[in-house]
Amino acid sequence: MPKRSENGRTLVFNYSELTARNAVYISEELQKKIRNTRLLIAGCGIGSSIAEIALRTGFEQITLVDGDRVCSHNLNRQDFCAEDIGEYKVSALAKRLRAIYPSCQISEIADWVSKENVRALVDGANIVFDTIDFLSLDGIVPLHDEARLQKKVIISALSVGWGAGLMCFEPENEWTFRRIFGLPEGAFPANASYVKHFRPLVEHLAPRLHPDVVEAMSQAFKTMEDGSPCPAPQLAVGASAVGALCVTAVIRLLKGLPVKGAPEMMIVDLDALLSKPGVRISAE
Repeated sequence: MPKRSENGRTLVFNYSELTARNAVYISEELQKKIRNTRLLIAGCGIGSSIAEIALRTGFEQITLVDGDRVCSHNLNRQDFCAEDIGEYKVSALAKRLRAIYPSCQISEIADWVSKENVRALVDGANIVFDTIDFLSLDGIVPLHDEARLQKKVIISALSVGWGAGLMCFEPENEWTFRRIFGLPEGAFPANASYVKHFRPLVEHLAPRLHPDVVEAMSQAFKTMEDGSPCPAPQLAVGASAVGALCVTAVIRLLKGLPVKGAPEMMIVDLDALLSKPGVRISAE
């Protein structure tokens, strides 16, 4: 049983107590794999959802990297509180994770991902999550390049309106991030345009996306055509879906089960799901 202080507050509990309700869904052998797997979460905005769900599932070795600070407009979807505003996201998120499971091993790196630090970041992980703001191609591309070089799985994920999208890049996959987005191999192109490389993807996916997502992205692209920053609207539902989808994907990989890889993007749309036929539970 957990040790408690005089006021009844839980101070210490062990890993088996944290993960006890995972039984049946997660075998003892798989839980050991989860515990021993080191995760790198690059981008701790939407990545905060992944971090929290991963920790609650039993991933206790997590490296967080992000140079951004918590802002009030993050609170509609990211796992932060009002008291975190102004703090580095990695620090606020690490504090939250330790409040959930004090024995977790969290590394905080309050810096932007760059070609100068990707080798060390990827080297310390078994699996990499790319949830960097897509405006930061100069961080995303080196991260993908290094993960491929070190033969590490890297999962890119983003909030998509009322759901989430995920692309899994395993080392043997011939499809790279550069290939999908039309970026040349070798040196990273200076001043690579977010609009130029991301708009074709949205246009290609438009028939599969919720109309609200297409409209939101179209408005954002118009604003950004002259180089102005314009983060796309996002919802808490989508952010939570990112965490659920990503952690499920990693667990499948640890089980040795297939996960559809790039160039296929796996998309979950919870709004669309609710209009589809369900499972009838009445025999009448």
